Amino acid sequence: MSKAIINANRSKGIINKNIYGQFSEHLGRCIYNGIYVDENAGIPHENGMRTDVVRALKDLRIPVLRWPGGCFADTYHWQDGIGPREGRKKIVNTFWGGVTEDNSFGTHEFLELCRQLGCEPYISGNVGSGTVQEFSDWVEYCNMGGQSPMADLRRANGREEPWHVKYWGIGNETWGCGGNMRPAFYADLCRQYATYLRAYDGAHPLCRIASGANADDYLWTKELMEIAGGFVDAVSFHYYTVPDSWEHKGSALNFSREAYFAALRRALRMDELVENHSRIIRQYQGERKVGLVVDEWGTWFDVEPGTNPGFLYQQNTMRDALVAAVSLNIFNNHCDTVVMANIAQLVNVLQAMILTEGGKMLLTPTYHVFEMYKNHQDARQLESYVETSLTGVTGENRVPNLHISASQSSDGTVLITAANLDDEQGAALDCALAGLGRIGSITGRLLSGPAGAHNTFDKPEAVRPAALEHIQTTADGFKAALPPCCVAAFEVRPA
Repeated sequence: MSKAIINANRSKGIINKNIYGQFSEHLGRCIYNGIYVDENAGIPHENGMRTDVVRALKDLRIPVLRWPGGCFADTYHWQDGIGPREGRKKIVNTFWGGVTEDNSFGTHEFLELCRQLGCEPYISGNVGSGTVQEFSDWVEYCNMGGQSPMADLRRANGREEPWHVKYWGIGNETWGCGGNMRPAFYADLCRQYATYLRAYDGAHPLCRIASGANADDYLWTKELMEIAGGFVDAVSFHYYTVPDSWEHKGSALNFSREAYFAALRRALRMDELVENHSRIIRQYQGERKVGLVVDEWGTWFDVEPGTNPGFLYQQNTMRDALVAAVSLNIFNNHCDTVVMANIAQLVNVLQAMILTEGGKMLLTPTYHVFEMYKNHQDARQLESYVETSLTGVTGENRVPNLHISASQSSDGTVLITAANLDDEQGAALDCALAGLGRIGSITGRLLSGPAGAHNTFDKPEAVRPAALEHIQTTADGFKAALPPCCVAAFEVRPA
């Protein structure tokens, strides 16, 4: 029996809903065919956006969506993607597959997608190959309500009112594909760019997000905060779960137990990375709080056989679901510093929510985790603890068998999310609830299956949540049996 304790008397604060953010890049079939379809494709859509995909994504209550990249962002010149589509400039997507990018999906289309999803846009600006003027003009085009050259250009392109875009990324991976810069050089550029990203017409202040570190490059965060911390509102970092190495990432479907536990061990490292980057930010932020944004995270495996290597199309299994579960638990439990996270990516790329094939669509196990966790958004984080034992196949790749987080919504409902990482042994959970008063009801949902279980277009519901039966109420909480390799969500309602 594993004892868990949820303490409603202690909290790190509100879980920012933007932790459940998403990412869409001009990469492979994420935008084109995944989200945006030609009017002659025979796929139902609204203003080009697939209605089946939008409907499914709305059920996740996506709070924020990052675009246009990724590496693509620092080759993207936004004025190529506005105006009549037949006149838009065609370019080659040199980063992802060498395919032609016709720019039919640009600023107006992205912001229409955000309108349909009901989410905030997060635009990643071009620092690597762009200019301060270009970036400043983009903000003016999106946000200026009065008379100005960019506002007039927006109106000429059919949009009268400004969109008031709040979140702006000052470059992407500037240590790598965004310019191969050194931290001090980028930090000076960041100060310059941030100076010219202005709020207009009394709209809400912009959130300026600096391009942060690669994984555990703590020197990058330190120098960035020392030089530019007073000019930005948040600092990002990127971390992908790769079981072996970048040269040998392994299959998304056909993997050994050792690769299964290696992936989970690396996913759990997110806790250490968030803590260390947060500590550096706190050291240099002064009286003005600077948040931490994990705007690229998730699993990265070899592409599916027979697909374009530059399209990063991979299947999605229960292993991916567990990576998502522990990552979201970690972000929840660091809600005092993590203000946004954006899993990579939305459709058909890396750890996607949705896979499409022509007019077909399926929901991945990762999608179901986000749906099960969505009520953590804007809820009050609760202190949680669970007794664990180590599981795995080798000393290096042994991991705790259980991982949890908890929150309380404004109506008093408590959501407890728990993952059993052991692929062979179930776990008996005995959960004590402190500081909650009388319990009215407890219900549970369960996502489970073998580590390699996944959905296909022939069997799109092979992995899906089901009711968790036989929850036993106790004097101070509840007991439940968790099967191997599962994610569970318990809702505890007050009397």
